[in-house]
Amino acid sequence: MSARKDEESATLQTDEELKRQKRIKLFTYIGIFIVFQIIVMTVFGLTVMKVKTPKVRLGDISITNLSTATATPSFDATFNTQIRVKNTNWGPYKFDAGTITFMYQGVQVGTVTVPKGKAGMRSTKKINVEVSLNSDALSGSSTLGSEVSSGVVTLTSQAKLTGKVELMLIMKKKKSATMDCAMAIDLSTKTVQSLQCK
Repeated sequence: MSARKDEESATLQTDEELKRQKRIKLFTYIGIFIVFQIIVMTVFGLTVMKVKTPKVRLGDISITNLSTATATPSFDATFNTQIRVKNTNWGPYKFDAGTITFMYQGVQVGTVTVPKGKAGMRSTKKINVEVSLNSDALSGSSTLGSEVSSGVVTLTSQAKLTGKVELMLIMKKKKSATMDCAMAIDLSTKTVQSLQCK
């Protein structure tokens, strides 16, 4: 009789031990799964969900008309260029209409409007524009006289586009794309000698 009881208690102990080992395995798998999910979410958050600031830049400039005067220093110019809004995010960047301002020695000599638009996920929105510049607002700048005589006029341009980057159709983050460029126009060849943007 006692031998049977010992057998039963041994069997019960073995069953309990198996159940306990199964529970330990289950909790181990749940723990591994949770750690794996945390790693995936962290990587996802640091890469896909990280919102980068889009960039706005001027493309190649093709001068269609350029006239200068040295007696009373002045210039008039018309050129075609491409405004490029580069979005490196994993979601579209929708931006409002903005303005690019062209300046000589801090004085505005021309503007061009950037229409409201959207740069798709990890792509560049290209907008063709025609820009007209003139030095009427400069009122006889001595620097302009020396630059026209030397054959190279240096201009700057600035822009700021405000908008939102949309991620996963639910998260929207405000971002402003800015541009600050310097360009040197060669008056004899009627070409842009250099264009540097940051």
